[in-house]
Amino acid sequence: MGRAVTVATCALNQWALDFEGNLERIVRSIDIAKSRGARYRLGPELAICGYGCSDHYYESDTLLHSFQVLAKLLESPATQDIICDVGMPVLHRNVRYNCRVIFLNKKILLIRPKISLANAGNYRELRWFTPWNKARHVEEYFLPRIIQEVTGQETVPFGDAVLATKDTCLGAEICEELWAPNSPHIEMGLDGVEIFTNASGSHHVLRKAHTRVDLVNSATAKNGGIYILANQKGCDGDRLYYDGCAMISVNGETVAQGSQFSLDDVEVLVATLDLEDVRSYRAEISSRNLAASKVNPYPRVKVNFALSCSDDVAVPTCMPIQWRHHSPEEEISLGPACWLWDYLRRSKQAGFLLPLSGGIDSSATACIVYSMCHQVCLAVKNGNADVLADACRIVNDKTYVPEDPREFCKRIFTTCYMASENSSQDTCNRAKLLAEQIGSYHINLNIDVAVKAIIGIFSMVTGRTPHFSVYGGSSRENLALQNVQARIRMVLAYLFAQLTLWTRGMPGGLLVLGSANVDESLRGYLTKYDCSSADINPIGGISKTDLKNFIQYCIENFQLTALSSIMSAPPTAELEPLVDGQVAQTDEADMGMTYTELSIYGKLRKIAKAGPYSMFCKLINMWKEICTPREVASKVKHFFRMYSINRHKMTTLTPSYHAENYSPDDNRFDLRPFLYNTTWSWQFRCIDKQVN
Repeated sequence: MGRAVTVATCALNQWALDFEGNLERIVRSIDIAKSRGARYRLGPELAICGYGCSDHYYESDTLLHSFQVLAKLLESPATQDIICDVGMPVLHRNVRYNCRVIFLNKKILLIRPKISLANAGNYRELRWFTPWNKARHVEEYFLPRIIQEVTGQETVPFGDAVLATKDTCLGAEICEELWAPNSPHIEMGLDGVEIFTNASGSHHVLRKAHTRVDLVNSATAKNGGIYILANQKGCDGDRLYYDGCAMISVNGETVAQGSQFSLDDVEVLVATLDLEDVRSYRAEISSRNLAASKVNPYPRVKVNFALSCSDDVAVPTCMPIQWRHHSPEEEISLGPACWLWDYLRRSKQAGFLLPLSGGIDSSATACIVYSMCHQVCLAVKNGNADVLADACRIVNDKTYVPEDPREFCKRIFTTCYMASENSSQDTCNRAKLLAEQIGSYHINLNIDVAVKAIIGIFSMVTGRTPHFSVYGGSSRENLALQNVQARIRMVLAYLFAQLTLWTRGMPGGLLVLGSANVDESLRGYLTKYDCSSADINPIGGISKTDLKNFIQYCIENFQLTALSSIMSAPPTAELEPLVDGQVAQTDEADMGMTYTELSIYGKLRKIAKAGPYSMFCKLINMWKEICTPREVASKVKHFFRMYSINRHKMTTLTPSYHAENYSPDDNRFDLRPFLYNTTWSWQFRCIDKQVN
């Protein structure tokens, strides 16, 4: 009858401008899809060049190399007898578009440009691309000679059209179009399109996965149909981790689910589905059928090819499954760990160095590296040859097989406790015990000699010696003395990262890991160019509250008992003198606000788009049981003063894994001035008026 169609989607770990690697992964995914009987294969958005090319999209080289890869794909035996759907930038009449190129048996069927561009948060597509604003309109696209020589075609259809095969009709969406209020799948479904495809470049945010799944399922719940979603996965050279989750849905129910986090560069989902399920589902929705009778038809590109076989009555079809979501703690354990692995192997370094203070933040960072080691050993155990080859190269041993996470951790992870006269024995012991339990190569050192040398130079030049406030010094002296300690640690971290392996007779250098959380960055509670300054930071987009929950998760799942004492200790910078041998300085006292309050301020400032006055108005209701309006006003003013005074620090913030939508990352996510009028005179006057 020709009713059972077999389709494939995939999640690929593409890398910006890695045309050779990207081509190999695309071909591998097509090979796998064909071997499992698929007749159509969908890939991620802009997979040929990699999604994160940014301003390289302006370069003609990027367009040229994309077409060169497309020519290789068209010529490849792997792409014969299967409809292939790939993503790349295309210049049409001197306008650059983000496109899907759909081809079959060395013939391009359609080039479909993106209609709704992503231009919020981390996305800047309008900077590089133009949306296709000609609904249901198709033009001729003149192919470059490199493609004409392969296909024998001079022109191909370019625009907003759908494919009509011998047995069904397919329509393409591209990433953001699923999220748009007027998604193309609505009108396409009314016009008889039965299979919707979506090529995405969607990144991980904590607690976001269910939103994407719900959108895909709801796309076909009201209108019927088959929805196929592909996504990029991994770190393609930036702060983002693309989190896979390729999926296939039928009539509002998931039938195939891909992994959200894994070290597999290529993951392919294949499903066989009954077109009659779509047709019978739609037949009884009278409101849909009434709307369909009035719809404006799409141009159809006829394809002499079927996604089904003529005799398929006995072919089994896929049944609905229950989507399994990760908990936020699992997401923190897996997402940043996979991101670190991609960064490590692609940067061709030999491991990581982390200044381990014995506090929650650096301990959480260490646990993420340990989780990465777990993922590597698991991938190798499951037969992942790519991961094994990368691990051998990183440890410089062709015969090496990572089997024990602690042993692998010892080879690629160095931790360093940098004590001063202001450090307590408790934090030293906590850092040492955690290092023992995860297996890292641990160094204990004391920075007092270096600190005294720096202060000595200052005293010799100026004739003045600064003192901590407990010894009669001013607040300026107190802060300067703290900053010297913090900055010395950064200098030593980089020195040891470059030369520690040299001292051990091993080749290579180490990437320095930072461990400032998203809340501290927002408040500016860090020293500029201290240990928060590093090569990368896996927790820079994660809140203190979530990190505490993650630490508890590690205690239970990795049996890291050393974390129990770290959890119970009050967070402290340990930069001021001890009192009777005990820590007197705490983070929350220094900041003048709690970490819980900081998370609330961050979400209101960024996600709710609240300035000082709007934040005050929201908080007098949120906190009416615990604070008077005057107390709320005082807290809001203090936050905005501290935020604006310290905003300049965000310009040098270490590249961090993006995990929260209230991240203050100044690079491209949270664009603000870094020189403020920190009195906020007009805004605060409005608050005072309401208080009175």
